[in-house]
Amino acid sequence: MTAADEGRRDDPVDASSRAALAQLELLVTRRLDGVLNGDHRGLLPGPGTEPGEARAYEPGDDVRTMDWSVTARTTVPHIRQTIADRELETWLVVDLSPSLDVEGRHGAKRRLVEAAVATVGFLSAGGGSRVGMVLTGDGRPRVLRATGGRDHVRRLLEEVARSAPRVTPGGSLDDCLHAVRNAARRHGLVVVISDFLSEVDWERSLRVLGTRHEFLAVHVADPLDIALPAVGAALLQDPATGEVLELDVDDALAADYRRTAGEHRDRVHSALRRCGAPVLALRTDRDWIRDVIDFVGVRRQGGLPTGDNLVRDLPDDRPGTQEVATR
Repeated sequence: MTAADEGRRDDPVDASSRAALAQLELLVTRRLDGVLNGDHRGLLPGPGTEPGEARAYEPGDDVRTMDWSVTARTTVPHIRQTIADRELETWLVVDLSPSLDVEGRHGAKRRLVEAAVATVGFLSAGGGSRVGMVLTGDGRPRVLRATGGRDHVRRLLEEVARSAPRVTPGGSLDDCLHAVRNAARRHGLVVVISDFLSEVDWERSLRVLGTRHEFLAVHVADPLDIALPAVGAALLQDPATGEVLELDVDDALAADYRRTAGEHRDRVHSALRRCGAPVLALRTDRDWIRDVIDFVGVRRQGGLPTGDNLVRDLPDDRPGTQEVATR
């Protein structure tokens, strides 16, 4: 059994799940890519910056590409073309924590993880980049080497869909970042996809990766990761251990929960900001495609999204029995 086989669910991807993944591919390649008009700047790295040949300036050329030395030498305006780097690698780091499979009112966060993998994977493959993936697993990370093509991205999606969550020490997010450092042989993009509910012990590893790679952090969340409504008597289940607690969720407990969750979220986003990683925030109760489009708009205007919009417009949920990830 290979490292990629460890940590899989016993069941293969069933027909309904396979159909859902196929529908996800259509959403990315038709709806999302259609809105972006094939221009993925702001989400994926643009053309490579390796200098190519100089040519005479033509109306409509980007003045930022002016080659002033050639212009001065020839007295004719010239621009310096760049060579598009088709050997870029995109690495997906997928944190399969047990909390991803909590079925809240708006569905499980795992579907947002699959959406993020599909978005980055299919758009990268369509641009000629190779895509690899590292998943958190029990005991050690699982590495799936970078390869090109849409069929490979489909295999990565199926791997995410059938992989069991990490429930034992080892194979953590920090371990995965170490694994990417060893596996990624070329300059490229590293995309970290997580609900970031675990300890913030990965900042140093992310900083080291930043010396060679660009970053994107995808923070997936459910409204219950942010706030717990004061509903009175409620059963709360830890998805990692299965332990069930009966609590009286009054206003004081709800306020304490929201404050603690906010403090942890601030630590996560501060660490990502120090690493220079833009944050794409996806929430189970929102249209993830709209969130991606909004993110791209901010990036194209030169902004650095920090994930602050994760707490925007929270729904007024009134759950009864809920599973809540312990922090």
